[in-house]
Amino acid sequence: MSFRDLQKKLKKQLSDFLEIPHDVMLDLPKIVLVGNLQVFIENHRGIVEYSTEKIRVMVGEGEVGITGRQLVLRNIRTDEICVEGQIKSLSFLAPGEVW
Repeated sequence: MSFRDLQKKLKKQLSDFLEIPHDVMLDLPKIVLVGNLQVFIENHRGIVEYSTEKIRVMVGEGEVGITGRQLVLRNIRTDEICVEGQIKSLSFLAPGEVW
């Protein structure tokens, strides 16, 4: 087990013990999908790629990829991004993974 895996495991146990939400303690994104029309991503680290058919957002352990039609970044805040349009898919990508 690597140091990074051990660190993640300890953070998870501490989060469980203190009853702190995992997304806060483990630097995980919180994603809310509203039908196929909107997606909210909290705890992001910025936009990697943006077009009307594909959006990639950097999160703690990689990226979130969104594909669809007529995609628009409705809100961009330091803690949340809102994407609207006809969402076709939502994918989690590992760091450096080509999509």
